[in-house]
Amino acid sequence: MTRFFERLMTAQDRWAKPFGDFNNRWLNALFGPMRPVKDFLNGTWIGHPIHAALTDAPVGIFAVVIVLDVLGYPAAADVALVVGILAMVAAAVAGLADYTDTDGGARTRATLHATLMVVALVVYIVSLVIRAGAPATRGLPIGLSVLGFLLLTAGAFVGGDVVYRLGNMVNRHAWRGGGAKWLPLELSVEGDPPEGVPTKAKLGINTLVLVRQGDVIHALHDQCAHAGGPLSQGTLVDGCIECPWHGSRFALSDGRLRRGPALYDQPAYEVRRSEHGWEGRRSQA
Repeated sequence: MTRFFERLMTAQDRWAKPFGDFNNRWLNALFGPMRPVKDFLNGTWIGHPIHAALTDAPVGIFAVVIVLDVLGYPAAADVALVVGILAMVAAAVAGLADYTDTDGGARTRATLHATLMVVALVVYIVSLVIRAGAPATRGLPIGLSVLGFLLLTAGAFVGGDVVYRLGNMVNRHAWRGGGAKWLPLELSVEGDPPEGVPTKAKLGINTLVLVRQGDVIHALHDQCAHAGGPLSQGTLVDGCIECPWHGSRFALSDGRLRRGPALYDQPAYEVRRSEHGWEGRRSQA
């Protein structure tokens, strides 16, 4: 099984990368005018990926379909199959919203994941059509359900790689400590941070983005929580800083998430001037 997946991963670059790039273009055109809908499907409103939560349902339901078929409950198996197909479609729609903002190697791997899942869905639909048209013939649709489950398992394996190996849709700051100690802050410019301009700064091992508004200096971690985009290259919009990569917005005052596709708040920092220059620390609020 491991060797099969290794061959599958090797072959994916030949077709999955151009296919993924094509999908990215039409999905951005589709979701572009529907930003609130996309944020809902991403899971911005609950701070957790909707796709990840929905994928558990069809896996469990399709396993139940096989059990019911084996035990000789065809009517119950057929109902469960319908519910499983609907759950899989719902998971796919949420997955497309995440896929829209997936880049690089993660997009290529996600393309393979999505392709396996679509093929599995087609197999399940064919099984359902055969069950409805010839209820007396159970062998073929049951065999198709087993095949669909194998494809589903392969797709889930690849999907796990997208998250756990490539870090897609995870919080980039999940393991970043608080740190109450004031540390020297190195600005990328001479003198004070310029008014209303995102400015990069270094605080120990962390890179920050500073925005001065009058006498107040707002400071957030420079790496976007969604995919690591540089906020210091972003733009200011309605009291927020917008990531230049995928358009996530975070409030300058406290790093609170204001717009997806990010799901998590941005770490905020305190900045002060001392007799030795500028200092900063992770916000204690």
